[in-house]
Amino acid sequence: MPHRPGSTQPAPPTAPTVHLARDVPRQVVAERVAAQQWRRVGRGVYVPTGGATDKRSDALARIVGLHARLTAETCFSHTSAAVLLGLPLWETGAVTHIFQRSSASQDRSPEIARHTPFPPPDDMTVIAGIPATTLGRTAWDCASLLRPLGGLVVVDAALRAGADPAELAARADATVGRRGSGRARAVLQFADGGSESAWETACRFTLLRAGLPVPQTQIPVATRLGTFWADLGWAQWRVLLEYDGRTKYAGREAEAFLQEKRRHDAIVEADWRIIHVTRDDLRNPAALIARVAGLLPQAVTSGLRPRRELY
Repeated sequence: MPHRPGSTQPAPPTAPTVHLARDVPRQVVAERVAAQQWRRVGRGVYVPTGGATDKRSDALARIVGLHARLTAETCFSHTSAAVLLGLPLWETGAVTHIFQRSSASQDRSPEIARHTPFPPPDDMTVIAGIPATTLGRTAWDCASLLRPLGGLVVVDAALRAGADPAELAARADATVGRRGSGRARAVLQFADGGSESAWETACRFTLLRAGLPVPQTQIPVATRLGTFWADLGWAQWRVLLEYDGRTKYAGREAEAFLQEKRRHDAIVEADWRIIHVTRDDLRNPAALIARVAGLLPQAVTSGLRPRRELY
């Protein structure tokens, strides 16, 4: 899969500093929370205030805290392993997923989801000192557990990070009939490592679920200003889609807008048609599909049938 120049791949995050309630007197915990020095992110797990406060950072802090607290052999898995591996999630929940060698634990917190059986050594790795499932195993587990969009976001990113498609296909063949395997197989069928963000995946997912032809990702477009790379589209019909997030122009709005305008004009002059997609468009998928279908041959769009396996 070609990548546009300057594109980046998912990278593991830096583990945060966490404080465990078990390590200090209860009064000290209360005092530091009251003084807004600490913030609770999970059962018995606190982080210093002033740091990141997003759901993903909190999920990582819970993983670090749980790893320090549990005594039985543990391997973090599913979306928790995805966080450790730096893979994006469509939704970041408050539950930490683990495989645990022993079930004899007094910690029955609803914040922990335990899975069985314990993975074989080949499915395990260590990230910043924390045991977790490997890239391929994590992608498969997420595809099996999550709804199709969430699974596709993780698998797309895993492929982009270097997951082996042949390994994932072998896992699909080995798990036919098991819970979640049908969902995972559908996700693998449409996974594409060319998506550079969860929102690009969501854009492609919207098209796929509606029954449109499978779009190509990372399309090179030769123009008078040089070669540009479009997020996705159909080269055979010279139709492109670009996902425009707010961060694209953050801090340099005027300059970035002018650059994007010149890029857009050059692409149109090269006889391509292009649709710019935003989050608002993805909230109204029917309208987006109508816009896209209007640019594709009628023979392709007449009688569209939604792909039920992606619902």
